[in-house]
Amino acid sequence: MDDDGVARFEALYRETYDQIAAYAARRSDSPQDAADVVAETFTIAWRRVAELPPGHEARLWLYGVARKVLADHRRSTVRQRLHSVALDAEMADLYADSPDSGIELSMISTVFRSLSDDDRELLSLVAWEGLGREEIATMLGLSRNAVRIRLYRARKRFSRALDEAGVPFTAKSRPIPAGRSL
Repeated sequence: MDDDGVARFEALYRETYDQIAAYAARRSDSPQDAADVVAETFTIAWRRVAELPPGHEARLWLYGVARKVLADHRRSTVRQRLHSVALDAEMADLYADSPDSGIELSMISTVFRSLSDDDRELLSLVAWEGLGREEIATMLGLSRNAVRIRLYRARKRFSRALDEAGVPFTAKSRPIPAGRSL
């Protein structure tokens, strides 16, 4: 590998490590599993550094690689769990003390876990990773319009499931990053 490839990989690693690690941690059953996913993702990036897309696209490419590594990891795991206890604890820590939050977090978590893998992934990419439709489209290899439609349907299914579970939903109780819509 030439010096330009090494420098490009090192820059990409520095710029994206935290994002890819957070992505893997939110979707893995343990910190060790997340570490394995991150290591494999960057190993693939190292081997394929000549194929990395330019600029911002490289980060989205890494998300795509991490997604595939996670899928492989889940298939090889005997037991599959949808979410780690750590994520539930993190959500409880983040939102439990909110004075205007009358939402039952365990019910929301249960409803979220009942969604299909595809719906959970789309909603998570928006809410947790802070990605926009165009970025998700690039990451998943879909058109922006396909992402818009799928996201709309995922939101509707989540909203309907929350209604059926009796979880009250108001605009004030919506913990979404500024500038993003779930």
